[in-house]
Amino acid sequence: MGPQEHRVERRLAAVLAADVASYARLVEQDEVGTLRTLAAHREAMDRLIAEHGGRIANTAGDSVLAEFPSVVDAVQCAVAVQEALAQASQGTPDEHRLQFRIGIHVGDVIVSAGDLLGDTINIAARLQALAPPSGICLSGSAHEFVRRVLPLSFDDFGPQKVKNIAEPVPIFGVRLSHRASIPQRDPPPIPDKPSVVVLPFTTSKVEDEYLADGITDDIITILSKMRWLFIIARNSAFAYKGKAVEVTQIARQLGVVYVVSGTLRYSGSRVRISVQLAEGETGGSVWAERYERELEDIFRLQDEVAEQVAGAIEPELLQKEGQRMAGRPSQNLTAWDVVRRGMWEFHKFTRPTHLAALDLFKKAIEIAPDAADGYIWLSRTYSGLVAYGWADDPDAALQAAIPAAVRAVQLDDKNPYAHYAVVVSHTFAGLFDAAIRAADHTLSLSPSFALGHIMSGVARLYAGRAQDAIEPLEHGLRLSPLEPQNFAWNLQLAFACYFAGQPEKGLKAARQALDLRTHWSPALRMVALCAVALGDQETARSALTEMRASGDPAWDITPRMIRFNPRWGEHMDQVLSEWMSS
Repeated sequence: MGPQEHRVERRLAAVLAADVASYARLVEQDEVGTLRTLAAHREAMDRLIAEHGGRIANTAGDSVLAEFPSVVDAVQCAVAVQEALAQASQGTPDEHRLQFRIGIHVGDVIVSAGDLLGDTINIAARLQALAPPSGICLSGSAHEFVRRVLPLSFDDFGPQKVKNIAEPVPIFGVRLSHRASIPQRDPPPIPDKPSVVVLPFTTSKVEDEYLADGITDDIITILSKMRWLFIIARNSAFAYKGKAVEVTQIARQLGVVYVVSGTLRYSGSRVRISVQLAEGETGGSVWAERYERELEDIFRLQDEVAEQVAGAIEPELLQKEGQRMAGRPSQNLTAWDVVRRGMWEFHKFTRPTHLAALDLFKKAIEIAPDAADGYIWLSRTYSGLVAYGWADDPDAALQAAIPAAVRAVQLDDKNPYAHYAVVVSHTFAGLFDAAIRAADHTLSLSPSFALGHIMSGVARLYAGRAQDAIEPLEHGLRLSPLEPQNFAWNLQLAFACYFAGQPEKGLKAARQALDLRTHWSPALRMVALCAVALGDQETARSALTEMRASGDPAWDITPRMIRFNPRWGEHMDQVLSEWMSS
């Protein structure tokens, strides 16, 4: 053979790799409909690739591999594809929507009979696998070509180790107008226990969202009582509500092994629930079941779903330690319905919705005075009005919160949320010994209860025991990394660390609070205090300058804590005053 017969054709190219998220599940649900939609989407995609100067090198089932002479053309094409497919899918429920994931890399490729080979192809395929549904991921080299050329915003996901590639690959996500973003952060370590997140159940009707949310809440509550499981808290799970994010990405972000998801269909007096347990690493289904019941069976349905999910995860532990919630007081259906509507309002975290929730919980108590849930949430809402500074008369609100919490415990002593209501109300009332005892009992009932750990730390902090507050606050934040109020909990942790003589940890926690709520005066003040203690003059000066300019005192959770620890307030004022005058 002559030298020319051994020559390998190579060229520099921008490579776009795409496939459909959860394609096997979609085909299983509706093969004909999925294939019809795929054909329509592929027609639009092929047209846009050609319009942007691309060439389709390979297709297989739901996947597409294309090359472009320019990275700019490849990224513009990817954005056009995702926007066009999002427009075409409007009105389609998330669980039935066909969504492509796209990865783009630029590098040397090998051409063989029209196909593309080499590491550039492998990296593009790995980027595609890391992209969320309807999302686009770029390699660092592709990002360099387009970051100053195209009017796009990017999320820096940092270097990622990808399969069969020796060096970590810097990855950037393209921010698209049709996709809501989930905060990116270093993934937490996988716990020793089997770890689970229960995602908000979806429903096709907006008016039925409260029912789907209520059932999700109850499954989380029941699973949280099973000691062998590590359960991600409710509010972190609900951060994904309404967002198209792949199961594997959710599992990485939350540091869990299993992901529970479900759909709800509600008609008249019957409800149909489909539940799936997926493996976080692969997205593959471990277990799935469908339930159809009269609403009168709703509590039995919740228990059945929770028990079977736990059984699918770890049957040996279920056999040894499986304990279902027993003796739960029966509530009539209307009371259950009203409480769930109230919870829906509560979790919007505004003063008007808290007041609306109060009325609903009072109504639930009128309907079912021997059921604990109405009292639990009535107490939590009164305490919330005090904590957030929304109560016209904080003392009167606490005088209503405390007996409601005590009554909830009397009605259901095994319910951790009842004891949690005692912790919250007694902490803000300054009854610290009772609050700490209740916190300890809450966690004996439900060791994975994130808010129980957090309030255990807050109670100890308010009691002046800063050192003792650190561990429970840190553990609670780990259990609930996406809790909407984590800016407040991180600030509590910063206070605990500062007054425990650990200003370096305090500075880190205060900065995390600022990451979640920028220009927040209480967090800036704590940054300044920790920086002064560390001798970091520049950071202290910058924080104080920003604090004066921010004018954002809202959600200042510190006054009530200082009320019980006046020496802390005096200390902070003195430190900052002396530093500024020096």
